[in-house]
Amino acid sequence: MPAASIGAGVGAGLAAIGAGIGIGKIGASSLEASARQPELYGKLFTLMIVAAALVEGVAFFAVVVAMGAK
Repeated sequence: MPAASIGAGVGAGLAAIGAGIGIGKIGASSLEASARQPELYGKLFTLMIVAAALVEGVAFFAVVVAMGAK
């Protein structure tokens, strides 16, 4: 197995782990903020979805770059 394939797999795995951690932190922070100020739930939910989409976009880009490095 070539080293490039192993590196691509490790890179894609790290990108997926980073995205999972980032989205988890976004969700936890949003839940805490909406518990403190329930009247802002709608705005917080919208911001959470946008932030999660940006994190997923970066993770997807990282996986594509890692797989393209083969």
